[in-house]
Amino acid sequence: MTLNANPAITQAMQSVLAAIPKAAADPTRPVYHFCPPALWMNDPNGTIYHNGYYHVFYQHNPYGDDWGHMHWGHARSQDLVHWEHLPIALAPSLELGEAHIFSGCARVNGQGEPLLFYTSVKSGPAADRPPNEQWAAIGDADWITWQKHPANPILALATHGGPPFDREWRDPFIFEEAGRTFMVVGGDYADTAGVALYEAEDAALAHWHYRGLAYEKPRSEILFFECPNFFKVDGQWVLLISPYKPVEYLVGSFDLTSLKFKPETTGVLDAGFGETPNYYATNILYDEQDRCIVLGWMRGFAKEHGWNGCLALPRILTIGPDGHPRQTPIPALEQLRGRHATFSDLNVADSSHVLKDVWGDTLEILATITLGDAQAVGLQVRCAADGQQAILIRYDGQILHVAGTEIPYTVTGTQLKLHVFLDKSVMEIFVDDGRTAMTRVIYPPDEDLGVAVFAEGGNAHVAQLDVWTIQEAIPSLEKFTISY
Repeated sequence: MTLNANPAITQAMQSVLAAIPKAAADPTRPVYHFCPPALWMNDPNGTIYHNGYYHVFYQHNPYGDDWGHMHWGHARSQDLVHWEHLPIALAPSLELGEAHIFSGCARVNGQGEPLLFYTSVKSGPAADRPPNEQWAAIGDADWITWQKHPANPILALATHGGPPFDREWRDPFIFEEAGRTFMVVGGDYADTAGVALYEAEDAALAHWHYRGLAYEKPRSEILFFECPNFFKVDGQWVLLISPYKPVEYLVGSFDLTSLKFKPETTGVLDAGFGETPNYYATNILYDEQDRCIVLGWMRGFAKEHGWNGCLALPRILTIGPDGHPRQTPIPALEQLRGRHATFSDLNVADSSHVLKDVWGDTLEILATITLGDAQAVGLQVRCAADGQQAILIRYDGQILHVAGTEIPYTVTGTQLKLHVFLDKSVMEIFVDDGRTAMTRVIYPPDEDLGVAVFAEGGNAHVAQLDVWTIQEAIPSLEKFTISY
């Protein structure tokens, strides 16, 4: 693989390479959740399946492990589990006044060209810098080297034909329906926050026309529709938004005549960590089986570790009979399973039962627990040897508690099903076949590695409990050094 001729990208890659030893040495760095080779990442961008590869681009600061200097990192995979790092795709064109490459999407146009669409953020003081613009970049046949589109800006506030949005108008996302190609962009003006809708005027996807607000809310109810994803699943339309708090979903109908979205069910996609969630800024793709896969950014990690940020596990998104989403981890993750321990028909009587010969900080746990007459049941993970401290997963019939975060929750029936993934400083939990999901960043003591099941104030029954160690899946950093 040859180095990119763009000196800004070459300089950025050299900075990342220099930071790899520190990132690789950190014992809290995940080993099967996707991470950049080093330094900062946030939103997944340009997620797409094309010609046998899943591509993920991502917000990337190649000069530090905190937010800033936004570029687009790039990786690809053939199974959404094992990833190959690729050269940084996009850097700000400082000579054109760009300061940051913000979030966006990827598409192949009618001429067969791979395109990246993103929000171009200009340089200057926040109070008076020029408004954002929507730009594009054209890739080579290998999706490695990218050039800014000659038609940029693809959309500009002065000429977009819509409301006088504030300069923060951003985060383009493209979808297709009935042979038509549309783009949504988050924007706000006056007292309104909206999802602006544009339609492509040409097969090259270089010219777009404003079609109105597909959805809007008063700013007293929502500050901004950040990272809007608008797409179709199981015959229904889904809008995912990241409104500076937990990711929200809206499921409903989209009228192709009025071009209006009407939500019927709403909720939180991942409860995470209250108002400052560990799971944020989603993007989606459709895989080779046409399943909808959701990718999200995990945030909230400690600084000064040489890296900061990873992707949550890829999740298959479907719509349940109640009109609410279901999220389940992709089955391909099962290929990472190692040592297996299984338990069945366990009675837990007002106590904590430490699982024998089960330990680790990279585990997958499947548990089916019948509440019985217990007041609360759950799991303790990353337990200390003496059982005095652990990360708690607890359910009392009304509240689900996960590592300090609590949400109202009611099981369907008498059994609680937990699917837990532990990966160093990362914990993801899927409850009752994906009815809810919770993602947490954790920092237990390194030596706390046990797992226990418990009941409080009565008897509970564990029908089945399986634990697997999970193998590493993130790319070899040594290989990254060579290919970069």
